[in-house]
Amino acid sequence: MTTSYKVNWQEANENYLTTALAQLRQILQNYINGHQNQPQTKDISTPSNLQRLCDLFGLDKFERDVLLLCAGMEIDNGWAGLCAKANEDANQDYPTFGLALAVSNHSNWSAMTPVAPLRKWRLIEVAASNTLVNAPLKIDEQILHYLMGSPHLDESLISIFEPLRTENIPIMVDSHRQLAGEITATWQHTPEILPIIQLCGSNVVSKKTIARTVCAQLGFNLYAVSARNLPNDSNELYQLLQRWQRQTLLNQSVVLLECDINTTDTAQLNKVEYFIHTVTSPLIIATYDRLSAKQRTMVTYDVEKPTTNEQRIIWKQLLGEKAGGNGIVDTLVSQFNLTAPEIYSAYVKALGNGALGMGHGAWEDGESSRVGRLPPLSELPNPKGETRGQGDKENMEISSSPSTPSHSFSNLLWQSCRTQAQPQLDELAQRIISSATWDDLVLGEVQMQTLQSIAAHIRQRVQVYETWGFAGKGKRGLGISALFAGVSCTGKTMSAEVLALELQLDVYRIDLSTVVSKYIGETEKNLRRIFDAAEGGGAILLFDEADALFGKRSDVKDARDRYANMEVSYLLQRMEEYQGLAILTTNLKDSIDTAFLRRIRFIVKYSFPDSKQRQEIWRRIFPKNTPTESLDYPKLARLNVAGGNIRNIALNAAFIAADAGEAVMMKHIKLAAQNEYVKLERTLTDAEVKGWV
Repeated sequence: MTTSYKVNWQEANENYLTTALAQLRQILQNYINGHQNQPQTKDISTPSNLQRLCDLFGLDKFERDVLLLCAGMEIDNGWAGLCAKANEDANQDYPTFGLALAVSNHSNWSAMTPVAPLRKWRLIEVAASNTLVNAPLKIDEQILHYLMGSPHLDESLISIFEPLRTENIPIMVDSHRQLAGEITATWQHTPEILPIIQLCGSNVVSKKTIARTVCAQLGFNLYAVSARNLPNDSNELYQLLQRWQRQTLLNQSVVLLECDINTTDTAQLNKVEYFIHTVTSPLIIATYDRLSAKQRTMVTYDVEKPTTNEQRIIWKQLLGEKAGGNGIVDTLVSQFNLTAPEIYSAYVKALGNGALGMGHGAWEDGESSRVGRLPPLSELPNPKGETRGQGDKENMEISSSPSTPSHSFSNLLWQSCRTQAQPQLDELAQRIISSATWDDLVLGEVQMQTLQSIAAHIRQRVQVYETWGFAGKGKRGLGISALFAGVSCTGKTMSAEVLALELQLDVYRIDLSTVVSKYIGETEKNLRRIFDAAEGGGAILLFDEADALFGKRSDVKDARDRYANMEVSYLLQRMEEYQGLAILTTNLKDSIDTAFLRRIRFIVKYSFPDSKQRQEIWRRIFPKNTPTESLDYPKLARLNVAGGNIRNIALNAAFIAADAGEAVMMKHIKLAAQNEYVKLERTLTDAEVKGWV
């Protein structure tokens, strides 16, 4: 609709309403004067909202007169006086059903009933009174604005229904554009009641974009409502739906129901089912888990993230000539599985950081020449925007030339993507801030080589899977999984931190108490949420102390055994498909059956450190800024404890020394060791501390 047409229609609409009110005013005046003539409304060529309203809600001529009688009170200052004269009571200066019955030639008693359109759709409000006939009537505010040509969302819906713009929609990838076209065609070719459209998957942003596109193509207005915000009280929910139904008729609206609810909550599910089966407006459901509609037709579509090629195209369009030659696009696409808006956000953030001097938008010649390999750790920015010092584990040192940092734009892109891809796992996992380096690990040569191999597999995925064609053989088995087995405090978690820092990825420790559920099927749902959320950035998933979930599968003796085995099978399936690294840690490797182990790519065995390894741990445990004095590492190695316990002792000793105003000495470590042994319910022997002080 052009601007000039809108102006002309607005003027014609107001003229029509003004003429209708003038005619009703004359009817009131004639009634007051004892006359019974009934002027006729003059039609206008352009449809008016008064006509539309009568057609939409099926109002007869009497109901139209009642509505106009109430509208006159809001528009005409002299209307109250007319009502008072017509009612022959100065105190009754308002419209009533009794007045409408008296002055209208189309009287209809049934129009006053609760099921008639005026009250059913709440076009008018009936105030409390001793009698229905004499109760004051008032037009609903939204209906008044609609009649005036200024439609808006009902006030009672504003806090729950969010309007989504159907113009200026971001450019979609081909797969999503095709899906939107299929949905549009489905609704266009449905002769009667439109089927419910269900969009499934974890890609929330893309589901909204698809819904916006469909509504734009069909000329619908789109509103989103979260299932969590729907009233729990059934009567309140019914009233809300009535208001929404009226909104739908007035404004050709579609509702996008976002089902972000706990599927084990029966009350929530019942509320959603009631909404689905009651609402009559066109409905799109955005959900993680599939829902069923037993009484309505539902068409379901799975909304996946953009394919690897689609993401590559987006990056190349953004980066232009800078996308070629150095493999940065392949590196980003292989690691981060982002939507189009997320890719754009990461790009804009990197540009902003570059403009602030973190890289000046520079691209280094020959950088990242090995496809899929990250630049050296020393070149990557830390969270403070500084360069990591090669020999400094605890402190972040600034590069030799602070005014011209060495960070390139590709490194800034990596960090921006990493931020965008951080999964929403707050309920099921804990993000670990990685600070440990290879120098902090004291392991055997075999274990160190295995960890280095894990890092190499992550770095070289693009070359091996894509360039060399292994992915063409099928996606199964391409996930990188590892099992870290050994007693507590031997370095399993630290190894995961080292890999995360080396690869510049996030590591999440999974809280199994929130994953394993006694309800059948819920454990798989929780595992799916974890893997789906982490897919965006290929985060390292650390299933710590995983014996409870990954223990030896039992023989099937009952239904619970069968479902327990299904949980393990589902986990194995997701690990094989996961594009990141999934690490399982266990204290009891022998409790995991061989069928499980065959599907794990790497196994690292952590043994209790011998005297030589303990001595090396002690040499590395204190940061370089910690003052120490006369530490005898061979004597310290006599303490028969693992690396994690050594760290606890060293930290406790540092606090004891700091409180005494001294450097860390053997006497402080002895006191700290005694405290640690109490925790371990062990006795510190004389042989272990002989000759210390």
